[in-house]
Amino acid sequence: MSSADTAVTGLAGRYATALFELAEEGSVLDSVAENLAQLQAMFDESAELRRIIQSPVISRAEQSAVMAALVEKAEMAELTRNFVGLVAQKRRLAALPRIIRAYQALLAAKRGETTAQVVAAKSLTAKQTESLTATLKKGMGKDVSVDVTVNPDLLGGMIVKVGSRMIDSSLRTKLEQLRLTMKGVA
Repeated sequence: MSSADTAVTGLAGRYATALFELAEEGSVLDSVAENLAQLQAMFDESAELRRIIQSPVISRAEQSAVMAALVEKAEMAELTRNFVGLVAQKRRLAALPRIIRAYQALLAAKRGETTAQVVAAKSLTAKQTESLTATLKKGMGKDVSVDVTVNPDLLGGMIVKVGSRMIDSSLRTKLEQLRLTMKGVA
């Protein structure tokens, strides 16, 4: 499967494609996907971890040690541990969140799913995610995998993007629209 077939490009696309092909060859696509989702959740929850992977000041050895300890403690699959080690060794940890998204896109394409990018004001519960997935599946007419990120600046609600379609029900946008409407009245 080439990255051109599934629209993952650039550095993240190349790394994700290589990982995907290795995982497919080893029949561990799902376990690697779970590990990557777990890593993404760690990045989302920890500003310190994001700083470590993005900082050019922190040495390659320190970044590698932190990531090795992290994936070991989380008991991730061997392929995931080796891959994260390689990414750290090549000094590409800052691209890891993009690599994770690209891997998820490749997996979704293989399964015939569409991926919905969801930005929520706070973390969604499992029940909320399940409900959102069911609603999107009904609306799209095919399986939908949901990739949720958290942005507290939205104040409330969420932004859902599937392909070129976007639904913005965030409180921030509604307040901005109200502000613009009030400006026109004054």
